[in-house]
Amino acid sequence: MIAIRDCPLDDPDEENEYIAEEIMGHLSEEYRDEILDGKVKLMIMPDIESINYGRTVGYEIIEHIPPEDIGEIKGRDLRKHEKIGFR
Repeated sequence: MIAIRDCPLDDPDEENEYIAEEIMGHLSEEYRDEILDGKVKLMIMPDIESINYGRTVGYEIIEHIPPEDIGEIKGRDLRKHEKIGFR
């Protein structure tokens, strides 16, 4: 399952260059065979902070901090400076 975050492009602080439908189109082409074989599914999901399930969901704050070398990687910069992107 590949979940694609549906987030607005009109927010000046947002760093997303593509709308969810464009990303889904690119990934559908890239994973065409895997999708046809039932190995991969694509889904657009709302721009949410967390998913909770169960009978006693409760309340919790979760912060995910990636390692420093990964946390600084931005797709926009990779595409801009290294000229890579979707095939």
